[in-house]
Amino acid sequence: MAGWNLEPAYAHLADDFGSLDAVFALQGERLTRDPLSEVIRVERGGVNYYVKRYTGAGKGLRRYLGKPRVKSEWQNLKRFAKWGIPTADVVAWGLARKGLAYDRGAMITRELPRTEDLSVLAERNDARLRDPKWVDAVSRQLAEYTRTMHDHRFTHNDLKWRNLLIDDQSTLYLIDCPNGDFWRGFWLKYRITKDLACLDKVAKYHLSATQRLRFYMQYRQRRHLSASDKQRIRHVVKFFEGRE
Repeated sequence: MAGWNLEPAYAHLADDFGSLDAVFALQGERLTRDPLSEVIRVERGGVNYYVKRYTGAGKGLRRYLGKPRVKSEWQNLKRFAKWGIPTADVVAWGLARKGLAYDRGAMITRELPRTEDLSVLAERNDARLRDPKWVDAVSRQLAEYTRTMHDHRFTHNDLKWRNLLIDDQSTLYLIDCPNGDFWRGFWLKYRITKDLACLDKVAKYHLSATQRLRFYMQYRQRRHLSASDKQRIRHVVKFFEGRE
């Protein structure tokens, strides 16, 4: 699929967001850049938008085979919205090809106002992380959204605290999921364990063992651990051993 899409609700921004050429001509505050992509922030009508532009899909056959990363990004955010998982609104998206080869693509999301990612809270040792009621409220949301993904046989594959946003009303949002995909069998079990281990990698330094276990019980919707639960918890705890 090649082409460009702008959500009808944002038709008034067509001059800036209405075509791939217009999006690649945008000037804004550069936030990140790597050999294949960059993210800039632009403001229109008092609202911030994040523009992620991809100028490559990789070397060699990557330009011809597989799904472009930008396409996975917008599809996965749209899946989250469909499944009832709060996430950033996808305003515009699309890509272009040269013949059979991927050429470039972009995705624009609307800012989630008054939000911070959980890794920022962890870095400054935010007082909310020591508030049991706040932690429980966030834990319940995260458990529900993680379970929803996994029930669809889908894993995030980068479910780190930096990809979890929280606003001033304690509403949690999942963002940045270019590597998310569907799995079955052994690989689904492995990827689920990886998602849970990514969450616990930071949690173990800021939350109590009881809070971490409570999250798992909320995720599993159980009051007692089964033998398989205990085995998975052991795998989660040991997943990154020797790799930190």
